[in-house]
Amino acid sequence: MYVPKYTITTSVLKNIGLVEAAKEVIENAPLVPAWEAKFRGEARLKAAHYGTALEGNDLTFNEAKAVMEGRESEVVARERDVQEVINYRSVLDFIEGLKDVNNYTKDLLLQMHGLVVEKLVAREQTGQYRSSQVVLKNSVTGEIGFRPPQAAEVPFLVDELLRWLNGEYGKKEHPVLRAGVTHYVLAAVHPFIEGNGRTARALATLVLFNEGYDIKRFFALEEYFDKHAEEYFGSLMTVSNQSPMLEDRDLTPWLEVFTQALAMELTRIKEQVRELSVDIKIKEQRGMQVSLSERQMKLMEYLHSNGEMSQGGAGDGFGRHDFARPKGPDGQTGY
Repeated sequence: MYVPKYTITTSVLKNIGLVEAAKEVIENAPLVPAWEAKFRGEARLKAAHYGTALEGNDLTFNEAKAVMEGRESEVVARERDVQEVINYRSVLDFIEGLKDVNNYTKDLLLQMHGLVVEKLVAREQTGQYRSSQVVLKNSVTGEIGFRPPQAAEVPFLVDELLRWLNGEYGKKEHPVLRAGVTHYVLAAVHPFIEGNGRTARALATLVLFNEGYDIKRFFALEEYFDKHAEEYFGSLMTVSNQSPMLEDRDLTPWLEVFTQALAMELTRIKEQVRELSVDIKIKEQRGMQVSLSERQMKLMEYLHSNGEMSQGGAGDGFGRHDFARPKGPDGQTGY
């Protein structure tokens, strides 16, 4: 059975501590239902937008929002870009609809992949392992950055991951680490012709949601990964190039990045939730209406979109990265 190698460093321990602290605040915050729905809606939108932007999708944030709201007919863009966001919406719906998954299975993984690549690849490649070799290239230099395992090894390697996830040994690990390991192994094995990164992030999200860390579904790791894409892809590459053998690789550098992403994302949300909670408690103590005023709602929307306030004005908050990202066999960037 595959047993991932990693060390619980001070950084990993600190990040998990921040996750636990934020989880406690967010899950016990007295938010009105309308604000909970708003947080969840924003998390879904960010997951779809940034999750596809990581792979080279050119839709703007507002265009992705229109697609997520079912208004794709209003978006004038490359058909493929629109379909990628539609597919991300579908896989998020699928994850949120699953309850108490007892076992992570091959069929579950293939079903998720099928949703990720619907109408993007040939039907015979949808929800199927790849049957050919692929390489990941630097999108600028064309140099090969990483060679995933041979196609013949894919079924065995994925089964080994699932055996660890479902087994007694793997279940002893913290859910955040289990999600991080899941993400890395799927990305490294690269089981599919296309959609590996999106499927890896989706299954990692399912592990978190299913094992007590859905945290009201207020968060989207994809935003952090896109805004720190060089660190994200770099840590995956660093681990993958340690050894040709998956079982010999030390996942610690990747897990430090993964746990930091979750810690930073949840800490940001915790502060937003705390601000709202304090306002609600004050109003309840004074016997006032709990719902926020129009001015407060606009202020919070501004903070959600821009992250901070300044007298000099705000940027759009949706900057894109310009650096060499790995490129897959189909020309799509991404790991």
